[in-house]
Amino acid sequence: MNGCLLKVKEALNDLKPSEKKVASYILNFPEESVGLSVGELAERCNTSNAAVIRFCKTLRFEGYREFAIKMASDISSTKENEEIYTDIRVGDNLDTIIKNVSHNNKKSITDTLLVLDPKEIKRAVDVLHMSKRIDFYGVGASGIIALDAQQKFMRINRYSMAYADTHLQATAAANLSMVDVAVFISYSGETRDMVETIKIAKTTGATTISITKFGNNTLSEKADIKLFISSPETSMRSGARGSRIAQLNVIDILFTGVGSIEYPEIKKYLDRTRKVRAIKRFTK
Repeated sequence: MNGCLLKVKEALNDLKPSEKKVASYILNFPEESVGLSVGELAERCNTSNAAVIRFCKTLRFEGYREFAIKMASDISSTKENEEIYTDIRVGDNLDTIIKNVSHNNKKSITDTLLVLDPKEIKRAVDVLHMSKRIDFYGVGASGIIALDAQQKFMRINRYSMAYADTHLQATAAANLSMVDVAVFISYSGETRDMVETIKIAKTTGATTISITKFGNNTLSEKADIKLFISSPETSMRSGARGSRIAQLNVIDILFTGVGSIEYPEIKKYLDRTRKVRAIKRFTK
């Protein structure tokens, strides 16, 4: 699976009306869509050729040809091994809950790999490596991810801070500089305070990175580097479980990428923090 149909599904609710017609038709009739020309697909969707092309561009394909090839491959592989997110239902026994929660978390990471752009990951790792200061911004469950990121980068002696309070976010963002990086974590990408804070960060010349769900959203549109995740949409995902796991995975990728580049220099910091943390443990 190369993620083509997943991207269509993830982006569906954020598409413009004409583009949504194309997405809906493809999701409802995936096999019938394979092999259609731009004009044929536009006719079946009761829209224009231009709308089909815009739809492909919105999903970050070079054009309809690339989209069509990957969609055909996607449908073939999906037939062979189709997995879906499993909703958690009231009354499920504990064995079922263990299986379903684990399956959803695993699939969230697997699907995120399909929507992550390696080129954007490399850009993010490079700017984090060159930065003087790294700020992580998130509210609610995403604020916990920001704290995890701060803890990781502190271990390699990088000046990093996590901000979950919206007033502190604005204050911190106002004091960024051109050699700093601001990482914004928001599943929806539509949290008002986060959008306002990224506007402030951009006035300072700092490089901005967004980690959001795949598709069009206000936060990623304003970010210099856009990283996307995928997570299950189930009726009991109010705790943001799937998105949290996917966000943590992206943070781990970024941290490991920077650590790989800087390892000869940061090994001593890792050793120091490991020894300090060992003191906190009981000895047997």
